[in-house]
Amino acid sequence: MSIRQNRIENVIQEVVAQVLQRNAREYCLGAMVTPTIVRVTPDLSMARIYLSIFAGPTKEEVLQNINQHKSKIKKDVGARLSNMKKIPNIEFRIDDSLDYAEKIDELLKS
Repeated sequence: MSIRQNRIENVIQEVVAQVLQRNAREYCLGAMVTPTIVRVTPDLSMARIYLSIFAGPTKEEVLQNINQHKSKIKKDVGARLSNMKKIPNIEFRIDDSLDYAEKIDELLKS
């Protein structure tokens, strides 16, 4: 992974966190949503953003609502990455690594 890719991932994560925090009621339906991981493809055309979703409505419902506001979020990211010719397309996914870790922990205990 290149240094540039890494920097872009960090900026996207920071911007998305700010946008989701500012618009929590509208975008996140009152749930606590945090971008945990951002992965940008080597050609910088796609950014996969993994979200950790707590409280509020179901994770799928919150993810669907965030996806409906994807263009507004991409616009905010684009404003921050103004020196780039093309802003990566954004794809949101649920980060289920905590659920996975919890499940493994339960299996180890039993």
